Amino acid sequence: MIRVLVADDEALMRAGIRLILEHADDIEVVAEAGDGREAVVACRTHEIDVALLDLRMPTADGVAAADSITRLSPRTRVVMLTAFGEEAGVTRALRAGASGFLLKDTGPEELIRAVRLAAGGEPVLAPRITRRLLDQHVRSGREAEAARLRIEELTPVEREVLRLLGTGLSNAEIAGRLYLSAGTVKAHISRILTRTGCANRVQAAVLAHDAGLLAER
Repeated sequence: MIRVLVADDEALMRAGIRLILEHADDIEVVAEAGDGREAVVACRTHEIDVALLDLRMPTADGVAAADSITRLSPRTRVVMLTAFGEEAGVTRALRAGASGFLLKDTGPEELIRAVRLAAGGEPVLAPRITRRLLDQHVRSGREAEAARLRIEELTPVEREVLRLLGTGLSNAEIAGRLYLSAGTVKAHISRILTRTGCANRVQAAVLAHDAGLLAER
């Protein structure tokens, strides 16, 4: 079972998410929280696999909660719940270690799929705002150069894996493109994260954009 925390200061929103997730046989909502501080405590108490955090919460917002959870409860994958137009907050959450983000009006099937993806270590990115978010991340001048320096030690294959990861492809899709096994791709991504200092695949995708890899093909 995938153990889930739902954190939102609106009780009706929490109830709605719980109702949706309870329709999945492999997902269990084991805890709820009304603010960021409660969310951090719940993750340490209930061994949470996936934490769904509202970006805007009292006491400690979703960004602060994401930062604490990724440091204090490494097993937990954090997915932010956000509204369209809150890209700045999403950016801060990703840099704090969040594994991805969903819009609050995400449909039931997509929400269940996102929880499963997050639990499996895959990035969760809301399509409608992903492009806007990544466009905001593209750097210029010294910041772009800093991103390029971070990928200098990557092998040609690792650079290509990172480039494809930056386009949003899954491990299986990358494996198909490069004629590699899924296990080999997973190993490459693990080394990429270590060598570049990225906390997760989402940060690696942002780095690929910052370094200009997507413009190479």
